[in-house]
Amino acid sequence: MFHLVLVFFYFSLFKYIFLIIGSPLFAYLSEQTEALINGKEYNFNFDRQLVADMTRGIRVALRNSLWQTVYTVSILLLSLLPVVGWVTPVISLFVECYYYGFSMLDYSCERHKLSPSQSIAFIGNHKGLAIGNGLVFYGMHCLPFVGWVLAPAYAVVAATISLYYQEKEV
Repeated sequence: MFHLVLVFFYFSLFKYIFLIIGSPLFAYLSEQTEALINGKEYNFNFDRQLVADMTRGIRVALRNSLWQTVYTVSILLLSLLPVVGWVTPVISLFVECYYYGFSMLDYSCERHKLSPSQSIAFIGNHKGLAIGNGLVFYGMHCLPFVGWVLAPAYAVVAATISLYYQEKEV
């Protein structure tokens, strides 16, 4: 179980690099998805918006990777215990999916002018949504190449749609 949790950990750090590099594209995709849903046009200022999206995307990804690392190390220690160690890969998977879903949901939170701390509180209150989005993102990576290319786009679109309807219910 220890080795399995370590594999999850290494795989997750690799994905964060991709999330950091793709943050401007994912922010734009989220914006266009919401524009299609509500028929409203968003003006994307490439110069200023690109820098802002990259900065926030990097901060959120670094914060999430740090907290995920803290939890993963704790889970790694738990995996050394008999019987308890059997469930640690599942716990590790849910922690990883929560933080991936968090990253995807944050693009919508950013567009609605939530500060990073407000975004953390909002997504913390909607953990199931973040985990569900992250599970789909994670599961699509099981498909070689096609899943790797489509997973981030699908997760961003799904997160944008789910938050759009979440706001409508409130």
